[in-house]
Amino acid sequence: MTAPATPGIPAPSPSGSPAPGSPARNRLRPRRSCLAVPGSNPRFLEKAQGLPADQVFLDLEDACAPLAKEGARHTIVDALNKGDWTGKTRVVRVNDWTTHWTYRDVITVVEGAGQNLDCLMLPKVQDAQQVVALDLLLTQIERTMGFEVGRIGIEAQIENAKGLVNVDAIAAASPRLETIVFGPADFMASISMKTLVVGEQPPGYGADAYHYILMRILMAARTYDLQAIDGPYLQIRDVDGYREVARRAAALGYDGKWVLHPGQIEASNEIFSPSQEDYDHAELILDAYEWHTSAAGGAKGSAMLGDEMIDEASRKMALVISGKGRAAGMRRTTSFEAPEG
Repeated sequence: MTAPATPGIPAPSPSGSPAPGSPARNRLRPRRSCLAVPGSNPRFLEKAQGLPADQVFLDLEDACAPLAKEGARHTIVDALNKGDWTGKTRVVRVNDWTTHWTYRDVITVVEGAGQNLDCLMLPKVQDAQQVVALDLLLTQIERTMGFEVGRIGIEAQIENAKGLVNVDAIAAASPRLETIVFGPADFMASISMKTLVVGEQPPGYGADAYHYILMRILMAARTYDLQAIDGPYLQIRDVDGYREVARRAAALGYDGKWVLHPGQIEASNEIFSPSQEDYDHAELILDAYEWHTSAAGGAKGSAMLGDEMIDEASRKMALVISGKGRAAGMRRTTSFEAPEG
């Protein structure tokens, strides 16, 4: 794998996919809530279309029994082509490369519904070459079918110790990559963590057992301008527990979290959106900084916004909050007024 020439910019894909920053790339899709839907259940697939999740991923992996996987591929193709997924990022999670299902998952879904698909999620990614292999296969299908090459993104799911150790190389593996996703259940098993409750702290450990894992994934994602997504919380009736775990990821800077039940969607959308107060303040900082650095505002490098000093660092921080607010469809309730004189 060729290392990126510039920090934060992935190297060109060996398959000839578009370079980062091209119009085909879309790493800024809202993903506050990422709803998992079994690909073998037509009723759930239909219901998911009317739920307010930012992203829906139709699952061919853990949510489908082995005997149901082949039929689920065709059920998913039908749902993508005939369903109304307006306002949602449409993702299909295929099986991982250690199984015999992966290549047929990709071919059937992309050939059948590639024009109505935004991303493929690849689970249990352990090294960069697994992402490269998916990129190559996608490119061949796109060229064969006459689709736009590189439009379909990839989400890489980190679910074991080897994947975490290799996460930097994984994040740089393809310009198709849009997210790095933490898969806690398989990960906990892979490191022999002493708990059966996914997302909860293991007994006997006084600190946050997930902090290093979450930060490691986040650093790799941000280095290559990718989104970072936290995985599921399996106690689906415990919305308070979900909120607690989601707030941890949101506080670190994660962009969203999986939801396994409609009851978790509202909490996820709320937690991974800025508050109205923070969003308004961020927009005010951006407007104020733009004015104060202009000729009309005196071309100042720093200035006061009320009792707060703002500068270029303030602008960068405000861009993060305003970007998340705009992606969530928020509307500001305040406006900037240039000071007189």
